[in-house]
Amino acid sequence: MEHTVGFIGLGIMGKPMSLNLIKAGNSLTVFDLNEEAVNSLVEAGAVAANSPKEVAERSDVIITMLPASKHVKEVILGENGVLEGAKKGSIIIDMSSITPDVSRELATVVMKKGVEMLDAPVSGGEPKAIDGTLAIMVGGKEPVFESVKSVFYGMGKEVTLVGDNGCGVTAKLANQIIVNLNIAAMSEALVLAAKAGIDIEKMYQAIRGGLAGSAVLDAKVPMILDRNFIAGGSIAINLKDITNVMETAHEIGVPLPLSSQLLEIFHSLKVDGKINDDHGSIVRYYEKLANVEVKRG
Repeated sequence: MEHTVGFIGLGIMGKPMSLNLIKAGNSLTVFDLNEEAVNSLVEAGAVAANSPKEVAERSDVIITMLPASKHVKEVILGENGVLEGAKKGSIIIDMSSITPDVSRELATVVMKKGVEMLDAPVSGGEPKAIDGTLAIMVGGKEPVFESVKSVFYGMGKEVTLVGDNGCGVTAKLANQIIVNLNIAAMSEALVLAAKAGIDIEKMYQAIRGGLAGSAVLDAKVPMILDRNFIAGGSIAINLKDITNVMETAHEIGVPLPLSSQLLEIFHSLKVDGKINDDHGSIVRYYEKLANVEVKRG
């Protein structure tokens, strides 16, 4: 079935995801406060809308990709929001990373209006958003999920229905714990090796094929050695996610000692002016402690 798709939130992830939806042959209506982002999508063949409401009026599938819970609530439930323009039977797919509570609350509200909702956050950062190979974890009803599968495959490669509403964002929180603690563990090792004076590149080659090897290691070690901290996934976004992790965990009675430490590391980097850096910048927190820099030998 052909869908008319709307996309709200053309940021670091949303913009390349939208471009891929156009490439996949979807007709696309877009909205963002950033006019430059909107114009680049219009050049690629999208139609610009003046509000989230107008996006919803023109689309049967409305995707939101926004920074945090408050923005998602505002865009969906606010004045001139998606719900004011959405037709009965249309589907809202929130691909932002928000809390499971807010996600379930939104699903309940929109369903009362005869609109369906899926939460479908992504993993893979900007590089995978650009090449259309994101991992997408979805929460919601199976028939709704099945009806929009083709839309998901326009943006991602691995698409998994995890469970009911709220399950996608819960999976994303788990994902963020693993990714960011991996970067922290790797950072401790790199800083130790750097201060011990061994060749980091050779050490990386020596360990990447063993049990310490990981997607994180392969993505981040080359960036760190190049001193490239341009954000694919920023400290700001990951700080928000780990804050959501701790809030959710404490609500349901799950102590997370390592994640709580990670949150303090993020706050420390924020104070140090590194909020817009890539989360590979976690290494710089450790470098400061040890007064050493991880670089090529």
